[in-house]
Amino acid sequence: MDRSIKSYQDVKGMLGKASCAWEKLVGHIRIYYMMDELWDEGKPTNKHYNNLRFRRGGKTLITLCIREGYFIACIVLGKEEQAKFDEQRVNFSEAACNVYDDTHVYHDGRWLAFDVYDDLLIDDFIRLLHIKRKPNRKVLPKNIEEIGCLDLGLSHEEITNCIIS
Repeated sequence: MDRSIKSYQDVKGMLGKASCAWEKLVGHIRIYYMMDELWDEGKPTNKHYNNLRFRRGGKTLITLCIREGYFIACIVLGKEEQAKFDEQRVNFSEAACNVYDDTHVYHDGRWLAFDVYDDLLIDDFIRLLHIKRKPNRKVLPKNIEEIGCLDLGLSHEEITNCIIS
């Protein structure tokens, strides 16, 4: 089983039109969060074939499951995060609220899974990420637009160097 992260071109080929949403979400996470990235690749017959998981300190921020033509964004909200979501509910789209309401509550929280075909829900994902965990990257530019487009295949150190220079 290969654990190295696929190149962006390979991922883009699998995602098709959903690659724009992937770019925005993964780019946001890599700019604002210092996370370990774990790539899981299984057998093509397995429903969890290609997964990119962002973790830090034993807790998963988000898991992105790549499918042909789309991806699934899975975020687990514990009790405290659910209370924060309920407070900020008016800021979320109706689609995000429907997924939240329709999701069963388990002992460890609410496992939200969104099928992502386009970038309509990206703002909701970013809000959910900020509820789940505050951004922890210490080195941020004064103006994010100054850094331009980052290659999503860059390591944390390479992104930091791009941001600083």
